[in-house]
Amino acid sequence: MTISQEIKSQLAKLLATEDLVVENKNVETACFNVHTRVLTLPNWQNASAVVYDLLVGHEVGHALYTPDIDWSEDRKIPPQFVNVVEDVRIEKLMKRRYPGLSKSFWGGYGQLSEEDFFQIKDEDLTLLNLADKINLFYKIGNFVDIPFGNDVEKDLMKRSGETETFDEVLDLAEEIYKYCLDQQEKESKINFDNHGMPQGGDSSDQGEEGEEQEQQFSASGEESESSGSDESEDGEMTDINDQQQSLAGGETSDPEVKTMSAFEDAVREQLLDKNARDNVYVELPELNLDRIIVPNAEIHQRCVEQWADAPPELDVFYYVDKAYDKFKRNAQKEVNYLVKEFECRKSAAAYARASTAKTGVLDCTKLHTYKYNEDLFKKVTTFADGKNHGLVFVLDWSGSMGQVMLDTMKQLFNLVWFCKKVGIPFDVYAFTNDYPRDDGMGIAELSYEKKDGLVQVREFFSMMNILTSKVKAKELEQQMLHMFRIAYYFSSNWGVPYAVPLGLYLSGTPLNEALITLKQIIPQFKSQNNVEKVQCVVLTDGEAPPLKYHKEFMGRFQNCPEPYLGVNSLSHDSFIRDRKTGHTYSMAQDWSDNSRFSHTGVMLNLLRHRMPSVNFIGIRVLAPRDANYFIRQHTGYNMNEFDRVSRQWKKDKSFSLSESGYHKYFGLSSSAMNQDTEFEVKEDATKTQIKSAFVKSLRTKKMNKKVLGEFIELIA
Repeated sequence: MTISQEIKSQLAKLLATEDLVVENKNVETACFNVHTRVLTLPNWQNASAVVYDLLVGHEVGHALYTPDIDWSEDRKIPPQFVNVVEDVRIEKLMKRRYPGLSKSFWGGYGQLSEEDFFQIKDEDLTLLNLADKINLFYKIGNFVDIPFGNDVEKDLMKRSGETETFDEVLDLAEEIYKYCLDQQEKESKINFDNHGMPQGGDSSDQGEEGEEQEQQFSASGEESESSGSDESEDGEMTDINDQQQSLAGGETSDPEVKTMSAFEDAVREQLLDKNARDNVYVELPELNLDRIIVPNAEIHQRCVEQWADAPPELDVFYYVDKAYDKFKRNAQKEVNYLVKEFECRKSAAAYARASTAKTGVLDCTKLHTYKYNEDLFKKVTTFADGKNHGLVFVLDWSGSMGQVMLDTMKQLFNLVWFCKKVGIPFDVYAFTNDYPRDDGMGIAELSYEKKDGLVQVREFFSMMNILTSKVKAKELEQQMLHMFRIAYYFSSNWGVPYAVPLGLYLSGTPLNEALITLKQIIPQFKSQNNVEKVQCVVLTDGEAPPLKYHKEFMGRFQNCPEPYLGVNSLSHDSFIRDRKTGHTYSMAQDWSDNSRFSHTGVMLNLLRHRMPSVNFIGIRVLAPRDANYFIRQHTGYNMNEFDRVSRQWKKDKSFSLSESGYHKYFGLSSSAMNQDTEFEVKEDATKTQIKSAFVKSLRTKKMNKKVLGEFIELIA
């Protein structure tokens, strides 16, 4: 029976009532690090559900009740003896705290006893030391009769079940150890006497055996001096000498808890999945945002400096600035539509939350109805206060966005103007891995301290704050003109008489790294702007490359003998864990963002769990040839959903998805986006041309209103 690791990890966390870090790895036994609070569970493949519950419950007991102290300096007790008594204590406390676990412990140990996990089937239990007997009694005593030789053993056994504190465990473990050591020495003396050493007896047989033994000692001694060839005799001589030293007061070996070692061996041999791949657990780094975020002022200062030397008589920006002015005029209708929809939906939401109460003041206009109406009092309606909104935009600044950058920027500007009109604070970030952040020597400083097990964020990754509500209206207008010029440059295939400032050229697609930064950027934005509700909009045209993590490698070569910190890819056996929420996320080794196991999907799920009040909205700009592939990715084998979305795409050149990493994922056609919503035709246009232009205008307006309406519904 296959046991879900994810489910059992959640069980462990629930039992512990704390955010334990649970790892399933290729280890031989379960263990708990009381210092780091990491519970490591082996990949138990063949364990039944009840045995799995037993093993998990036992280790959680250590997590809850075994203190993080080093007792070995003050107490000279073999660890196995302490473990025996501590196991009794923590299992008793777990069953007391969770009575339902008693059944799991009883059933689990019953199965393990039946399968002889303690390897006592052919053993004479009377010959076991006291620690073994106590270990067996409190684990499988319901199924096997465990003999205790005398009242001392019975008393120590009883007291083992009465321990409440770890100090009591240490004291009792020391008593049990000393008792077992004393019993072992007595048995050793008896065995040594029975081996044939003269004890002053009268038996002739003993005398003959003693003489024979003496002869063997003599012979072996002489032989070892001459040749040293008889290893067996040398071994016997050594053993006897050791026994003699022991009886004379010398050191003796510590007694062992054989049943505990046998149990660990059996679990290792019978329950472990020997073919399982070792899982990798990583965490997200805490970033220094000052080294990642390029300030808004720095971005636009580069633009001013770059274009300051343009000859005024050439007027290199004539056509692009004219295009911007035209777009701004045409966009006001869509912006006003957004404002209207937002105010209506906000008012409707406030009205739905309104409460009406009687004031206790008579309504004189209703007095004449007193004979048939009891409601004669004035009423007051109280409207709930609306939440303060904020918007964070993330723009894909990759090379593939070049042809659609201008159309994407237009959609973004519509939303920015909407935010300005309704008084919503906003920030717009463009992610890139090509911003010049080096020291002039091609070396950039990491935004975090790298160490083994941290997800990698590259040195040159940056979040460029291209627009913000923090600046005045006139300055914002100038900044939007700057970004329009840059977008126009890319969409015109560089066929314009000006250049893009250094650092603002398009690069790769570090979307996943951008999502990593949002776990810090959004709370900071929320605090700085004093908003309660934040929406995050991601505008992109493609998938991100897979994430990597820092890993310590062992040096293999002479010039690198010491361990070194390199990077490795996150694959399907990798997990990202978030200690703040307690969630662990499985990864997949593909670039697809449709799967909840993909890198982008995992990052979105992590953000949604960490910030449940934030809506994450995706806007995907699609070329017509890419639409079917993208829809298939996100609908999978659900043919009904695929057909629905495909029909919507063919009809409106847009669609929205709910079953994705985003709360809502909008698909927009790149070709439809660049169609002007204004109804414009040439003076000499034919009736057919006029009709075609009119239909296109209506279709584009319909598409925009549909998508923007759904968008407003989310944020209102």
